[in-house]
Amino acid sequence: MKIRMFFGIIAAVTLSSCTVGPDFNLPDVMLPARWKHGATASVGDLPMPGEWWRLYGSGELNQLVEQALASNQELRGALARVETARALVGVQQADWFPQLNMRNGMAYEHLSLTSFGANLPPGIQLPGIERRRFQNLFELGWEIDLWGRVRRGVEGAKAGQAAAAETLAAQRLSLAAEVARLYFLAHSMDRQVAVVNETINWRQEALKLQESRFKGGLANEMDVSRARTELELARNDLASLERQRGNAENALAVICGQLPSTFRLARSAALPAPPRVPGGMPSTLLQRRPDIRAAEQKMREANAQIGVAKASFFPAFTIGGSGGLESIGPEHFYDARSKVLTIGPSMTLPIFQGGKLRANLAASKARYEETLAAYQQAILTAVKEVEDSMLDARGYGRQAGALNEAIKAAQETARLADLRYQKGLASYFEVVDANRTVLSAKLLAAQVEGQRLIATVAMLKALGGGWK
Repeated sequence: MKIRMFFGIIAAVTLSSCTVGPDFNLPDVMLPARWKHGATASVGDLPMPGEWWRLYGSGELNQLVEQALASNQELRGALARVETARALVGVQQADWFPQLNMRNGMAYEHLSLTSFGANLPPGIQLPGIERRRFQNLFELGWEIDLWGRVRRGVEGAKAGQAAAAETLAAQRLSLAAEVARLYFLAHSMDRQVAVVNETINWRQEALKLQESRFKGGLANEMDVSRARTELELARNDLASLERQRGNAENALAVICGQLPSTFRLARSAALPAPPRVPGGMPSTLLQRRPDIRAAEQKMREANAQIGVAKASFFPAFTIGGSGGLESIGPEHFYDARSKVLTIGPSMTLPIFQGGKLRANLAASKARYEETLAAYQQAILTAVKEVEDSMLDARGYGRQAGALNEAIKAAQETARLADLRYQKGLASYFEVVDANRTVLSAKLLAAQVEGQRLIATVAMLKALGGGWK
């Protein structure tokens, strides 16, 4: 009856206990009412799809992203960290419950005669004192969480688990964006390779023509040399593009969890049109960006650790005990007389720790300030990334329009230069220079087309990517 009353009192005290430390409140942040470049960067008000890469309408890209999400090794590591954080929540929650252990032991003891008989009158002889101790005990320990140390620890562990999950979502978003970036970069190289191959074919014919004209006395040796030079320069451009394209393909293989030596990306000079990106308001970044949500959870975790540090200043109450069998010989070990039982409360109050507790509290507050700064910096970085990507998308769109007009003008210039050369009104240098301008404009247009798509990928990533 007394034991039941005792545990009833302990339960009532536990339920009425307080939790020290600050409760978490999300800090106020200043966000713009609208995007600076949203009206001119193909941003709509439609909801962001979860699988945002399907906006480009490329089955090959969809397959590569799915392969990367399933096989990327860094993503597997992030998933393992989520499982680790989930297990650590269980470690913290275990402190809510009594801890029961079993201890078996057998020991031989020989007591010192000089110590045992030090206070006896002189001349009294003591026999040798030897014994064997046998123990089979259950040991109980239970901390009464009066100040919320355990509750704050569990709160911090759950926030750590949520932060790991949000970090995983951020890595998935970054991984999908990197796959799309490398995919468009490689096919932009394919587009440029096609332009250079077309130029090489034309310059080979031009070299043959100049050699024939030189043999017929209609051209000089310098014209032949210029034609050969332009051909070799085009071959140099082709080698450089093939190298860059191969590097992009190898990087894409690693991201997809494949060996670069066995991975092949089909060549295609066709690029999709940039999609209209669902934008939303700046305030939605706090919910849509997984890196911001991860920073928030890290703040929650650090805030909970302040409570854990504060609880260490207060007395710690525990219920401890042991019970079982104990005997100094094996003969009566299982007799009823060998039963032992010890149970009762204990209190530990820190009196002097050399400043350890205050330093620990100061460190936990400083860690919270660090996470607060990281959270605010994450918001600033997110807004910058959105504005940059919208500015890039708008700028590349304007560049694409200007380059299309430049290509038309350069082609007309090349046609007129060739016509003047055929009539003997211009040197072959003018023809070479005009065709070099056409090549440069076409290569730049292919680069800008790829960069325009990559800018939309960056915009989708910066807006949060639609992850739930």
